[in-house]
Amino acid sequence: MAAVATAAATSSASNPNSLSPLKPSTLSSRLNLRIPTTHLIKTPLKYHSSPPKSPLIPLCSTTKTPQTTSSPSTTTFHGLCYVVGDNIDTDQIIPAEHLTLVPSKPEEYQKLGSFAFIGLPSTYTTRFIDPDQFKSKYSIVIGGDNFGCGSSREHAPVALGASGVMAVVAESYARIFFRNSVATGEIYPLESEVRLCDECSTGDVVTVELSDSLLINHTTGKEYRLKPIGDAGPVIEAGGIFAYARKTGMIPSQSASN
Repeated sequence: MAAVATAAATSSASNPNSLSPLKPSTLSSRLNLRIPTTHLIKTPLKYHSSPPKSPLIPLCSTTKTPQTTSSPSTTTFHGLCYVVGDNIDTDQIIPAEHLTLVPSKPEEYQKLGSFAFIGLPSTYTTRFIDPDQFKSKYSIVIGGDNFGCGSSREHAPVALGASGVMAVVAESYARIFFRNSVATGEIYPLESEVRLCDECSTGDVVTVELSDSLLINHTTGKEYRLKPIGDAGPVIEAGGIFAYARKTGMIPSQSASN
């Protein structure tokens, strides 16, 4: 543990805002993070007789309750969803020509978000981000199998986070995309127990409740169980691997190191 703290402290002191001063996979392995496995929840699903009126709930809003690292997250996300299919790769999420943008610079982080999903094929007739906008009106992405496949670029989850996405709910993930999402703390990579990309449509109003591992589609009035985020939840809630390590005392806080 001391070796991990020393290596992380040395790296973070030289550039605390860098995306990868220490390989996230190394530190996440020491934290014993794993992709969540399926948990069978024997609770009957509920159906809403009538969906709530969405104008009463601000879209793209988040509610976060203070928590300890040992308690389940009580974060709730509400907004419009954007639905994609299987094998969405990192080139479709953020094409390689935009990787010169430096996320640690606020103006370039904002610009990176404006290019999110710009690589999707023309079969996706609804644009994820409207022209001349930096943020998307879709705060929740719903995908199919093998979401985030392709290269290991950390810019993929960062671009989604910069565009305003709070969570991705997919049938399964490429392992490196899942790890990068946790390491950067940009988005919650949640797994569904059913194929939600066939159940939901772009523009549906949905709510994700992390504490209950639940997705509610207010447009259709249906609820769906999600696989629990597990040990990755507190890391994302803290803001990523290094923020979590500072919060838990694994490495010195930035204020203490200055």
